[in-house]
Amino acid sequence: MSQTTETDTAGRPGASFGERGRTSGAGSRASGSTEAPAGGRPHRVVVLALDGVIPFELSIPFRIFGRARTATHEPLYEIVTAALAPGPVRTDADFSITVDQGPEALAEADTVVIPASYRLGPAYTEGRLTDDLAAALAGIRPGTRMVSICTGSYVLAAAGLLDGRPATTHWSSTEHFQRLFPAVRVDADVLFIDDGDVLTSAGVASGIDLCLHMVRRDHGTAVANEVARLSVVPPHRDGGQAQYIQRPVPEPQFATTTGARAWALARLHQPIQLRDMAAQEAMSVRTFTRRFREEVGISPGQWLTQQRVERARHLLEDSDLSVDQVARDAGFGTASSMRQHLQAALGVSPTVYRRTFRAAPVSARR
Repeated sequence: MSQTTETDTAGRPGASFGERGRTSGAGSRASGSTEAPAGGRPHRVVVLALDGVIPFELSIPFRIFGRARTATHEPLYEIVTAALAPGPVRTDADFSITVDQGPEALAEADTVVIPASYRLGPAYTEGRLTDDLAAALAGIRPGTRMVSICTGSYVLAAAGLLDGRPATTHWSSTEHFQRLFPAVRVDADVLFIDDGDVLTSAGVASGIDLCLHMVRRDHGTAVANEVARLSVVPPHRDGGQAQYIQRPVPEPQFATTTGARAWALARLHQPIQLRDMAAQEAMSVRTFTRRFREEVGISPGQWLTQQRVERARHLLEDSDLSVDQVARDAGFGTASSMRQHLQAALGVSPTVYRRTFRAAPVSARR
């Protein structure tokens, strides 16, 4: 993915403009999904712990990236925690943490992650950085991937990195965020947004979704799924899924759509009609569609397409099936139909995706 990097007059890291959209697909990666990291060392992720950091969000990058391994169990990422000054950093809990690395660690980062903090100061109240935070960010190399979890997006926006770009933050802060940063294209309804070299997530657990998405984007579905399995979390929630679902856990007196989803997943290779899914729960199509959206956050049709795209990705990475066979097994029917859906979801064709995320033929890996 070719990019043009700009640096603003204050010396802060400028926006590197690549492919745009909620998710940017596979174009940034050249090596196979379990190859040793390029350059002789793992991809370095530096997590910036600011005063008032939320411990849960702070731990997400280490937990997710730290579990990503090659086929020979070598780490794919190196995770470093840094602060504006080495030493104690207060959290929003009843304890502090000690951070050994200072802001100089940011200069060696391939990816910088800024978790949420309840003490963002003028970044939250005035939309500007403190001098020490501005100086720390100025040391980041142009082109470094910048990531925020929850209200960490205020720091990226105050640094000017989100101007003119799509971004999200915790749903309860989106109105305030938009007023403070009118140049940012805020989307309040998604779990995360991948805008190439700048990625933002909504609150709390959506940071897990974003980090898993980055592992999937960097190293493929198989690696990301293994990280999810070790972390006991769902392997994939699409970035466009709603942040806030009105009834995520249905009340006991209401029927759910869980059975219909399991039924559909078991026969993705077959044509599936909305009325057939509704019949599994003995609901009318109208009631089923409403209940499905309340529980999942998207329509049944959108969900079904997502599952088929994930099935196709898995088969392209881990099988020797032809593109036509993958299309049939994933339920797209034809290679042309699958190509259109993968292009829309990932920005690449099935052939390019397979070439990007497969290190070797399946027969050679057995």
